[in-house]
Amino acid sequence: MPELPEVEVVRRGLDDWVVGRTIESVQVVDPRSVRRHVDGPSDFAASLTHARISGAVRRGKFLWMPLDGLSIPSALVAHLGMSGQLLVEEPAAPDEKHLKVRLELSSEANKPGQLRFIDQRIFGGMFLSPMVQTGDHFPGGIGSEDPLIPEAAAHIARDVLDPASTPETLYEALRKKNTQLKRAILDQQVISGVGNIYADEALWVAKLHGLRSTATIRRPDVARLHAALVDVMGRALDAGGTSFDALYVNVNGASGYFDRSLNAYGREGKQCLRCAEQGLMSLIRRDPFMGRSSYSCPRCQRKPR
Repeated sequence: MPELPEVEVVRRGLDDWVVGRTIESVQVVDPRSVRRHVDGPSDFAASLTHARISGAVRRGKFLWMPLDGLSIPSALVAHLGMSGQLLVEEPAAPDEKHLKVRLELSSEANKPGQLRFIDQRIFGGMFLSPMVQTGDHFPGGIGSEDPLIPEAAAHIARDVLDPASTPETLYEALRKKNTQLKRAILDQQVISGVGNIYADEALWVAKLHGLRSTATIRRPDVARLHAALVDVMGRALDAGGTSFDALYVNVNGASGYFDRSLNAYGREGKQCLRCAEQGLMSLIRRDPFMGRSSYSCPRCQRKPR
């Protein structure tokens, strides 16, 4: 599944290639991909036609494009799900096998004329959502200065790359929970955009175990965790995102490569790089976790008793 850095890469691509252009026509190839648009595919297409894309904004894994020209301030929300892609293509380019929605865009020099939503597993989708005020009056997400957010995304917390997110806001959110630390940071209402891969990487950087209780977490621990999340997400973003699944590509079709730099995730039985630097031997272990896996070092990420 694309995680926060991957979705931010897509957002930046949309900002470069799509923002400022008008949607001239819409083709819904597979109605299942607009199932969250309550008024159906025909209304989805009619509502978007002649609307102007005024921005590309992200909070966590939610991505939206505010629209000008609608009677009610709204945004086109695109959720990538497990395998969704947003590609900017020339109209003459062959249709992708799993093409779901095609947007014809106004002509602009040296920019392809179509935005295509492709989704093999059909867990993602596109829909319109009215814009509402943010509860804290800060901008809705990365890519916007307006204190507005799609109603469909208003329930999710800010992510660590958001300027309004701080170690203190994370500490307060964690202390309201009484659960394991990794479960909490995967909760999109605590902090958004953290998936299994980056959770393990950040916990390794912060030297914290995922089974640590949030009820006893201290501010210095949370400060380390917040800094680790920012560091891991930032490095992944610089690398273009993590691509274990070949289905993930950015808006122009280029895969990320942060998987080459992972310290914990997927390294079961391999030496912990931090311990190795100290001349110590400790092997990364894998434990089952919520139907998935957690990777940690048993020496520098002590399991709570």
